[in-house]
Amino acid sequence: MILTITMNPALDKSTTVDKLFPEKKLRCAAPVTEAGGGGINVSKAIRELGGESIAFYPAGGANGARLQEILTAAGIRSAVVPLKGETRENITVTELSHNQQFRFVMPGPTLDKEDVERCLAAIEAIQPVPNIIVASGSLPPGVPGDFLAQLAALCRRKGAKLIADTSGEPLLQAAGKGIYLLKPNMSELCSLAGKEYLELDSVTEEARKVIDKGYCEVLVISMGPAGALLVTKEMSERISAPAVKKRTAVGAGDSMVGGMAWMLDKGEPLLTAAKFGVACGTAATMNAGTQLFKKEDAYRLYEWIGH
Repeated sequence: MILTITMNPALDKSTTVDKLFPEKKLRCAAPVTEAGGGGINVSKAIRELGGESIAFYPAGGANGARLQEILTAAGIRSAVVPLKGETRENITVTELSHNQQFRFVMPGPTLDKEDVERCLAAIEAIQPVPNIIVASGSLPPGVPGDFLAQLAALCRRKGAKLIADTSGEPLLQAAGKGIYLLKPNMSELCSLAGKEYLELDSVTEEARKVIDKGYCEVLVISMGPAGALLVTKEMSERISAPAVKKRTAVGAGDSMVGGMAWMLDKGEPLLTAAKFGVACGTAATMNAGTQLFKKEDAYRLYEWIGH
């Protein structure tokens, strides 16, 4: 079983406009409202593939209720910790004249110490114990920087594999606490390695140093159109991404994580999971707005990559 964790969920609203102008009323297309946030997107990706997961998130207010309604309608099971604050909304506007996206991301409600403790207790109580726990997305105000470290320690106690897609101080504090797989981009890898810039021929060496420091057991470095690099202590493998017409970058990383988690939960090897993740992430760039990938696109690209 897969459990996804989204500490800062959102209602994602997307629309289009012909052209953006300041200080004018802009006539937009009818908005599309979807459930969003890193881990929730991972659960949506798993559902698209025909798999099942539990989406854990704290939520409150009318937005929180709407979020749960959307996920229930999509056939995704929720585990919710109620909040007093209102769940946030994010807005994505696509300017059609230049095919540019503008993403307005809100901070989310503030959680207090009791809220955080209730979240950790609820995660620990979930039965059966998940094989894989995915933590993805930002932390809302009030959640301490060591939250991921506490979660990693919880996973180690439970015997669950933790996949983390995050960066910054929460990741630094979680080093050595039990993260199984990290999915940084090149910028995030530079931060982990303490470098301002990395040449492509040094990425594998620096990635292994990150693993040796105890940050994780596996790194899957997303490299955009160049694909991804899978690195462990024993192996490294470059995975090329198929060339497609890119319409968005929204949800590509979460789609990649969802594809990998789904394959790993089925018992597939790391390389197979990483290749399928690249296929899902690439497929997500083919769809407009905040929509994730389509299953048939992911499998078609997976065949192109080879396995």
